Amino acid sequence: MIQIRRAGDRGHFDHGWLDTRHTFSFGEYHDRRHMGFRSLRVINEDRVTPGQGFGTHGHRDMEILSYVLEGGLAHRDSMGNGSVITPGDVQYMSAGTGVRHSEFNASQTEPVHFYQVWIVPGAEGLEPRYGQRRFDDESKRGRLRLVASGSEEDGAISIRQDARVYATVLSPGESVTLELAPGRHLWAQVLRGTASVNGNAVSEGDGAAASGERELRFEGGEKGSELLVFDFA
Repeated sequence: MIQIRRAGDRGHFDHGWLDTRHTFSFGEYHDRRHMGFRSLRVINEDRVTPGQGFGTHGHRDMEILSYVLEGGLAHRDSMGNGSVITPGDVQYMSAGTGVRHSEFNASQTEPVHFYQVWIVPGAEGLEPRYGQRRFDDESKRGRLRLVASGSEEDGAISIRQDARVYATVLSPGESVTLELAPGRHLWAQVLRGTASVNGNAVSEGDGAAASGERELRFEGGEKGSELLVFDFA
């Protein structure tokens, strides 16, 4: 069974410096029908104006991934990490027993557009940790590139959950397939363009949840597409 979560149905707030869309309940947006999917708790699509951002704040017991589409996102945290995340980078922070960090648009002239994903960890009270790796478009073009997983395989970032996170860039009409093991579940998030998931048309900002499916086929629409694909227990 496949269910589509349309982009226009997400929670939306425009704070002036931040234009944000929430696939699942988050902050001021609460919808008991959309509290997450399996261990996936948050998918936020954020656009931050030049020079603005999120001041220092804390997290604990959450696996956090950031994926930048346009611009640069400056990160600083209490573990001593500091970097600018740009398109092609995947940043990971395991909050564990507690970490404080800030995120700001690295540019004074251009906006930054990024997705932030929160995954509930398999265990609580672990030591915080950080990771960042680069996966350029060529490594994702026409294939499902594993970018994060419960084990550090194929150069992917290792996260603390039984999950596999893929990124793909598809040209118009190009397709890739993913076989799901019995008892596994899938979420696909369309980051750019249009696509289809097992024949279901999806557009930028849409999400697709799949349970009870053995094979998922993703095909790029007429303008192509970029997607994040999650495989969960």
